[in-house]
Amino acid sequence: MTQREDILRIFPERMRPRWKKTAGFAQQLQEIRLRVGKPVLLYIDGREFFQEESGDVVCRTDRPAVTAQEDLDQLIAYACSYSMYAFEEEISRGYLTLPGGHRMGLTGEAVLTDSDRVRNIKHISCVNIRISHEIRGAADAVLPFLYMDGHFLNTLILSPPGCGKTTLLRDIVRQVSDGNSCGPGVTVGIVDERSEIAGTFQGRAQNDVGMRTDILDSCPKAEGMMLLIRSMAPKVIGVDELGSEEDIRALKKAICCGCCVLATIHAGSLEEAESRLSGMKLDEIKIFDRYVILARQEGKCAVDAVLDGGRKLLAGRAPC
Repeated sequence: MTQREDILRIFPERMRPRWKKTAGFAQQLQEIRLRVGKPVLLYIDGREFFQEESGDVVCRTDRPAVTAQEDLDQLIAYACSYSMYAFEEEISRGYLTLPGGHRMGLTGEAVLTDSDRVRNIKHISCVNIRISHEIRGAADAVLPFLYMDGHFLNTLILSPPGCGKTTLLRDIVRQVSDGNSCGPGVTVGIVDERSEIAGTFQGRAQNDVGMRTDILDSCPKAEGMMLLIRSMAPKVIGVDELGSEEDIRALKKAICCGCCVLATIHAGSLEEAESRLSGMKLDEIKIFDRYVILARQEGKCAVDAVLDGGRKLLAGRAPC
């Protein structure tokens, strides 16, 4: 199946004709934002575009396609295989994972439990479809810096939003799992808390994360890392979007158990990463041997720098 066809199958059959032109941008398409009563917005290569009623994709227009509640209801029902109840748990987390590894974010009126936790979301009025891009070879430029004597090193990927950190993480996982010119393939475990790395749909990974990779989907990172160590004995553990002291403690435990770790964090610098970790100093944590810092340059994702654990520059400015 081509990427264009993959985009089209997100939508019910009757809605597909209008989306054929948008699907032509499949390689560069990042997000589709649908809000009831508002113009359809598309994000392509970091830029915002409108969709017209004809399906044309334009920078500005007096004839934007406007999302009707009926269209949104049909789209969500289709994504749930016309069984909203069966997907209630996923909806309560604010998103649905779609075939192809894409993700549909949802907002509307939250239905709360007695303990004020979100049980469901009803009257959904806004949808954000994030397009998953699997780029084989995205890690080729950085991989030689992440190994020493054939062994993978503990690595942290730092990236502002939209700079391809999950795409890079996914390809590193795939190559570490399958084996590459830097080292043999090893067992990898990934805790895919938001179903973004493997894009698991109905129990099956939609993205290629390697033949020796075990996936724990929709599980909190800290708990999931310990579960993987007990049950699957991975050599490398991969997680996306560190954000708490609990995550750091779990990484330390994993290393003590003999695992190497691969993680990402939303940050454009080491200093910003430390602020997101409640001020914990990376030099004091002493977990990571390599830091890969991503940035957007001329609209493209690029590796801005690769640093060693002592913050010495090893490489920089490589497209990914």
